[in-house]
Amino acid sequence: MNYASIKNCDIANGPGVRISLFVSGCTHHCKDCFNQEAWDFNYGQVFDQSVMDHILELLQPGYIRGITYLGGEPLDPRNQGGLLELSRQIKARLPEKSIWCFTGYVWEHLPQVPGVTEELLSLCDVLVDGPFIAAQKNLSLRFRGSENQRLIDVPRSLAENQVVLWDE
Repeated sequence: MNYASIKNCDIANGPGVRISLFVSGCTHHCKDCFNQEAWDFNYGQVFDQSVMDHILELLQPGYIRGITYLGGEPLDPRNQGGLLELSRQIKARLPEKSIWCFTGYVWEHLPQVPGVTEELLSLCDVLVDGPFIAAQKNLSLRFRGSENQRLIDVPRSLAENQVVLWDE
């Protein structure tokens, strides 16, 4: 897995001050995507343990509420393994930090990687699902770009076996 960038003080992609990890690689190619350079899976830098250690360090301060995975496409099968390992380390060392994930897939049709997807989702707190649709762009929406996208409460959705929307 490669990553495009890490933002260490992001307030746009989830509640509070967050770390944002932009992964590389996306096959959705949404019209008017704000991050087209990250469509290439080889773009950016290699995501390895030293990068995970850096992210864990960035997450340490009390004012940092959590991390958000964006892209590219975090839930592309080629990216899920790296994010699963990072998520495990975050929950083991900093369980109070929330994990948000943006995906162009919809909840009902997430790509499944055996032994990976289910655990990765179980470690996420909120999933913002659905592709960005330029015709449904709405700048007044909280934490998303188009009206089709949902803020999903992952733990409740998994427990109830149906989509439960997140509301802070």
